[in-house]
Amino acid sequence: MIRSLYTAATGMLAQQLNLDVISNNLANVNTVGFKKSRPDFQDLIYQLITPAGPPSAEGSQIPVGVQVGLGVKPVAVQKIFTEGDFMQTGNDLDLAIEGDGFFQITLPDGTIAYTRSGAFKVDSEGNIVNSEGYLLEPSITIPSNTTKIVVSSDGKVSVFESGNNTPVEVGTIELATFTNPAGLRAIGKNLFVPTDASGDPTTGTPGSEGFGTISQGFLEMSNVNVVEELANLIIAQRAFEFNSKALQASDDMLREAATIRR
Repeated sequence: MIRSLYTAATGMLAQQLNLDVISNNLANVNTVGFKKSRPDFQDLIYQLITPAGPPSAEGSQIPVGVQVGLGVKPVAVQKIFTEGDFMQTGNDLDLAIEGDGFFQITLPDGTIAYTRSGAFKVDSEGNIVNSEGYLLEPSITIPSNTTKIVVSSDGKVSVFESGNNTPVEVGTIELATFTNPAGLRAIGKNLFVPTDASGDPTTGTPGSEGFGTISQGFLEMSNVNVVEELANLIIAQRAFEFNSKALQASDDMLREAATIRR
């Protein structure tokens, strides 16, 4: 009975983490480039009371033993990198990746982070930056007299300057891919950094083999499905309730045992 108290407690803790993940998914339902997370759980070790296979007293073999599980534990919270819906904005510097790949962003310490959010801007010096002011890598500078920016599907950035009807190419956007994108570490601000699990990035031109293409004037929205998350929320809530009932039942049985009089 004491064992059941701890087993039910592990179930409640697991559903608490499940609820944390679902809540974060729902909170970011409108976050550009956000990728939902999914918790993975694993059963804990089993207490072997009677092994299967040994001969019984009558000479036959025991076909099934007695094992009692000791609960559940979370083993991973995985990012799901399915593509989100595209929203048309018409903004020249709103870019979406159709297919695989990440935009590269230079952090203040010089390291490179990666993102699926293509909501770019131009800073006071004409550099293309993200919403935090971090530079796009490789850096691209837009001339001050630019009247229109054109980004082709293969990442070439061209501008039309005032008084000139001929486009001028000012740079090319490169994308990065990973062998295991689920191994990337999220650091907030729609950014990811590599880990040993993700592997090293492979960079290339949009549209080349293994890389998606760029759509100008679009943003990739969050891939969170609200209906799916609400269903998961109900399941998590009910699972938490079931485990709390098991905890309460164990407590009631212990109380009954403690009040037995001879």
